[in-house]
Amino acid sequence: MEFTPDPSHSLIESTASQIAEEYGPEYWREREEAEEFGEAFWDALAAADFHGLLVPEEYGGADMGMPEMGLAMETLCAEGCGMAGTWYLVLTAGMAAVGITEHGSQSQKERFLPDIADGERNFSIGITEPRAGTNTLNVETSAEKDGDEYVINGEKAWITFSDRADNMILVTRTSPRDAVDRRTDGISLFILDMDSPGIEVSPIDKHAINYSKSCEVFFEDVRVPEENLLGERGGGWWPLVDMLNPERIGFAAAGTGIGKLAADHAIEYANDREVFGQPIGTHQAVSFPVTKAYARMETASLMRDKAAWLYEQGEDCGYETNVAKAVAVESGIEATRHAMQAFGGWGYATEYDVERWWREINLTRLAPVTQQMAYNHISQELGFPRSY
Repeated sequence: MEFTPDPSHSLIESTASQIAEEYGPEYWREREEAEEFGEAFWDALAAADFHGLLVPEEYGGADMGMPEMGLAMETLCAEGCGMAGTWYLVLTAGMAAVGITEHGSQSQKERFLPDIADGERNFSIGITEPRAGTNTLNVETSAEKDGDEYVINGEKAWITFSDRADNMILVTRTSPRDAVDRRTDGISLFILDMDSPGIEVSPIDKHAINYSKSCEVFFEDVRVPEENLLGERGGGWWPLVDMLNPERIGFAAAGTGIGKLAADHAIEYANDREVFGQPIGTHQAVSFPVTKAYARMETASLMRDKAAWLYEQGEDCGYETNVAKAVAVESGIEATRHAMQAFGGWGYATEYDVERWWREINLTRLAPVTQQMAYNHISQELGFPRSY
């Protein structure tokens, strides 16, 4: 890892700050209340080339890596966008760009990557199922070969952007789990056109982040050409893992970014709000909880940088991504909770936004992997016996 200031990183940070200043808390408060997608923000990310950060230069991208993407996400979140700073980048610019760049055919790269880089194509990622949950190896959505096509049947849940996405990278089984030697065999990935006959999308009412929909998606005899297979038939597990590590890095950036946003607003409020003749920030009962959480967030950001650096070196980074995600989430939640407490009653008011950030950051405990599963992975790496 290199700690010498990088001019490209400074540019990403300043650009993200400028975007966040234009699309700050009030913008997202309005989008949340209206349950309206932030089209102008999406376009601003495109104008800044953020959708193309991970896309190779030959396909119109910036040809950068996960350290830069993590920095962009954290800065957007921390400077005013909240969860949207990660949410609008992690699926298309993150997971889909990585999956297609690393495992796509030449024709898939030529078809999809330039549009991703330009912000002209939106992807959803179809992983979670009602009965499989965290155990992705238990997915039941099936893809059966029929001539030069596959016929897909099944259902997915909590699939973000599926109501508006142009495409979906879908996780299926082309061989039943009981018909393969290794439990990771028989998983196949497909790139679906979301306007294909047989796809039904139903939004789920949810607690927060209503500036995008998360949906149930049903597949009934959906026909997909063989050329839309991403990677090898039955060999989709490891390409999927390649896509999941960037997702964990992105949510680590969200945890620290939202936490820093809430903490910074609480610090400003604690300097202005006076009780008993002095600012409330002079009281250690107010300042220390936020300060301790901030110190932990700074540490979590460094682990995220390490995970991102290892990812770019092609090294195994599962341990680091899970540590980064777990610690970033816990410290970010701690910072946001104490920030709300610093505001007192006003922390409960929508006009101060901290209650919305509290609702947003609590999702990171559950996705893209639960805290419990992150700690399962970490404990196994430390030498404890496998628990799942």
